Amino acid sequence: MSEENKSSLDSLTALCKRRGFIYHSSEIYGGMPGFWDYGPLGCELKANVKQAWWQFTVRGREDVAGLDATIIMHPKIWKASGHLDTFADPMTMCKECKKLMRADQIADILAEQKKKPVAHNPEGTLSCPYCGGEMTEPKPFNLMFKTVVGPIDDPSNIAYLRPETAQAIFAQFQNVTATSRMSVPYGIAQMGKSFRNEVTPRNYTFRSREFEQMELEFFIRPDEAVEILHGHVVTLADNPDLDGPVQDDWGWEVWHKYWVEQRKKFLNAVGLPTDRFVEYWQKPDELAHYARACVDIEYDFPFGRQELEGIAARSDFDLSQHQKWSGESQMVFDDPLKQAAKKMDDGAKKAFIAKVQAEWSSRGKDPEAAEKFCLALFDGKYIPHVIEPSAGVDRLMLALLCEAYEEQKLVDDKGKDDVRTVLHFNPKVAPVKVAVFPLIKKDPDQDRIARDVFKNLQKKVNCVWDVSGAIGRRYRRQDEAGTPWCITVDAQTVQDGTFTVRERDSMEQKRMSYAEFLAMMYEALEF
Repeated sequence: MSEENKSSLDSLTALCKRRGFIYHSSEIYGGMPGFWDYGPLGCELKANVKQAWWQFTVRGREDVAGLDATIIMHPKIWKASGHLDTFADPMTMCKECKKLMRADQIADILAEQKKKPVAHNPEGTLSCPYCGGEMTEPKPFNLMFKTVVGPIDDPSNIAYLRPETAQAIFAQFQNVTATSRMSVPYGIAQMGKSFRNEVTPRNYTFRSREFEQMELEFFIRPDEAVEILHGHVVTLADNPDLDGPVQDDWGWEVWHKYWVEQRKKFLNAVGLPTDRFVEYWQKPDELAHYARACVDIEYDFPFGRQELEGIAARSDFDLSQHQKWSGESQMVFDDPLKQAAKKMDDGAKKAFIAKVQAEWSSRGKDPEAAEKFCLALFDGKYIPHVIEPSAGVDRLMLALLCEAYEEQKLVDDKGKDDVRTVLHFNPKVAPVKVAVFPLIKKDPDQDRIARDVFKNLQKKVNCVWDVSGAIGRRYRRQDEAGTPWCITVDAQTVQDGTFTVRERDSMEQKRMSYAEFLAMMYEALEF
């Protein structure tokens, strides 16, 4: 889609409200900032995005299992993960107009308002972007929603709505490993609701207080274990084939890059061309203290370039933390590793330990811990490292809506200017796959045949029946909904059984049999 045809956020939000994609939550009571409801078309789009992710990430692979964990979990989980102590945004308030906002977003608010930066007050702090008043000193504000479990409102009963789905995966790692009968390297995937008490939710559904995530924790051997098993570790410098089968001798950086490429393939498959997003590799000073690398896949939304999803190499931090706080071992036993270590003589083991100690020391890690780690490896034991692709359902939906939206300037049959609004959804995620109409609704034969086609398609995909208005008006309604195909049953259908299939993007019409249409549709829906 050309840049001149890209929508503004206002025109897109208007369409989403009018056609039933997205509503403001509790709208009849004035709404709730940061909360959104998905209407008839929106909930279908959301279900399709999630189904596509699950098919691509879980069912389409042999090395990923699924999990559906509770939203409320033991509060110690959030102590172990660091969320209880460090999951905070800097909050500030204007002393004049009393508006609350994130201190690190004031510059963005000014940019949205297309204002020049407000002058600093005498103390050197930034002034309010709304009234110019003095701002309070920024203070950390924890983003987790508190709740109380049980009938007594007591500090001992405080729990939290989860701010991410990932920690449940780590907490259930040993159970899933045992019951799935999978072994490292393998992944655990989860989709579900998360909650963050954002100081200033903004940019439509991009930053909300209630949202849905699609996260994968892919567990891999430490590079040191790979080296014992294979005598080498494949790195990116070896130019590994990331499009072929995964390899047992890959090191962490290859696994990380592999999942970056997998996520890009998924985005392509659901309708975001590669040239519509960018990879941002976080600089060393931007990484979390436990991360070895992190890539943000960013998309150019109407309000600016923002993170769509992230792929992080998180080392063994998460499982190590849960082992520490729970007292339950998060180690795995790797028999091939133990057998490989048995073949090493004492001199080789001492040399290996010395090498690992030197590498750990260069990264500021304890040499004594390195020796203990190596001795566990020789027994076939380690805490797995993890690669984490993490995506937001709502953010991806918004990106797909922005990418799909187009206002086409046309000239009608009478020579008058016309505007056609269309959503160019990939058929895999389109809320409605097919619309079926009889050309003349009062023709009993056309109505009967069209009804039969509709009922048969209903068993396979989401489709709609429409007999209201002229055929052109019906087509336009489906264009706004993003429906890829419209089937029109007419007089010729009664004669030979073929019907007209109108393709959304090109508006071309072809006559097809029911079997021909099914074959074409199924091919378009496959991954």
